[in-house]
Amino acid sequence: MGRSVRITRASAVRGTVASCALLATMSLMGCPRDGHAGHPGADDSRSAQGSAAAPAASPAASDPATVSPSTPVPQGPPAVVPAVREFTQRSGPGWRPAPGARVVAAAGKPADEARRLAADLGLTYDAGPARAGDVELIARAGQAGGPESYELTVQDRKVTVTAPEAAGLFYGTRTVVQAVRGGGGLPEGVIKDAPDRPQRGLNLDTARKHFTADWIESRLRELADLKLNQLGLHFSDDQGFRIESSSHPEVVSPQHLTKAELRRITTLASDLHITVVPEIDSPGHLGAVIAARPALQLRDASGTAARGAVDIGNPESARVVDDLLREFAPLFPGPWFHLGADEYRALMSRDPQAAYPRLAQLARRRFGPQGRVQDLATAWLNDRAAVVRGLGKTPKAWNDGFFAGGVVSPDKSIEVEYWTGKETGARRPQDYLNEGRSVVNLNDEYLYYVLGEPNDFRYPTGERIYGAWSPPVLRGTGPVPANVATGADRVPGGRLAVWCDRADAQSPEQVASGIRLPLAAVSQRLWDPRPPRLSWADFAALAAKVRR
Repeated sequence: MGRSVRITRASAVRGTVASCALLATMSLMGCPRDGHAGHPGADDSRSAQGSAAAPAASPAASDPATVSPSTPVPQGPPAVVPAVREFTQRSGPGWRPAPGARVVAAAGKPADEARRLAADLGLTYDAGPARAGDVELIARAGQAGGPESYELTVQDRKVTVTAPEAAGLFYGTRTVVQAVRGGGGLPEGVIKDAPDRPQRGLNLDTARKHFTADWIESRLRELADLKLNQLGLHFSDDQGFRIESSSHPEVVSPQHLTKAELRRITTLASDLHITVVPEIDSPGHLGAVIAARPALQLRDASGTAARGAVDIGNPESARVVDDLLREFAPLFPGPWFHLGADEYRALMSRDPQAAYPRLAQLARRRFGPQGRVQDLATAWLNDRAAVVRGLGKTPKAWNDGFFAGGVVSPDKSIEVEYWTGKETGARRPQDYLNEGRSVVNLNDEYLYYVLGEPNDFRYPTGERIYGAWSPPVLRGTGPVPANVATGADRVPGGRLAVWCDRADAQSPEQVASGIRLPLAAVSQRLWDPRPPRLSWADFAALAAKVRR
């Protein structure tokens, strides 16, 4: 009989990782958006400042490659990131990869995951049957735990991974790979594991700074190893439009991803069970489009151009944006399309009706005497949401694109992505939750990695995320009130966000280094709702040890 070990602060075995202080030299960072009264982000330029490279991992006490396969694996939960949520210890030697070991699976998706695991461990793939020394992957439709769950059993020198869907099998293989990197193998026993939140990942601003397809693919592999499953791609903004377009080639920046490169990225992402979420931000942050189509520019009563904002009273603005939405939605196989909707210049003025009288007049004509500019902006968002819903996508938008008290209300199907409470007229996260909306966490206090650290923001540290952030901490440093529901159905997850306001402040290599530990910390906090069991120093050492 096995001894049940639920991984809690009381029962966890500490000290399995060398206690080395791998504290990153980055400091907390903020949001990249444009500035206005009561809001950080005065410009989109960057001062040069790089972050230090992540420290190297401490040498292991014994190199797994030199340990005999017959040597028992240390007992206790395997050392992996994120930590497994439940482990039942059993007596036995555990499992180490040995000469002749194979990864075994039947045809179909299990075979795909088995071949990947075999390549990662330097083993061979076989259709079976499994024998001692092997790792076997088995798909079990209907197995409890959810689509990303898995069970992993180590018994009689054999590893068996079962899961209801391919994503769960994949995450089980990531546990195997990390356990080999971190401790040489897997202890005897049973792991039952699944994520707490279904949306977990990274948001990447490629509009302000071009990142190559190779660089993005490297980040996808890093995300996959951490069991993160989402990459937001913000590829259109004032500074650039970074994917090849056939409907409006005039808006595309010289440095951009080709559609062939995009297909390569989305194919790899799908193989790694990562969803790429495209974002075309409108009606603000469209400077790259306006540069090619200046007639779309919004101007105030004095004729001054509103930077990055298209005129939502001009039907041509909607036509161009909808052309782009229709062109790009089919290129991204996932279920979401991000519509932006933040920081529309007309609504950042003290009196939008006075500053933009033509829009105010149009609002009254369309929506009656109580119509305001915010109603036009809300109608714009709802119209774009209808376009992407018609293309099979669920719309997302930033929280400051949702306005209360208007004649027109934002469509309830639009998922809120909450990034800040610093904008003029900021609404609290609980306001959106109390409306019945789901709210994804991109809290700029913890999760915004803004190049150059403008406007008092600081690069986020993994230590601060690990110790102080959790999904209910949607704004600032405190969670929403306890009487507000923040379970996975209401706050489905979060993403670390890279914004390139000062694009030359860091090289792509520095960005990759700077986000490494924050991503590991985000992975842990979104996988397991309990306070982390390891100290930060031990967790950072482990993250360095098991990474690719």
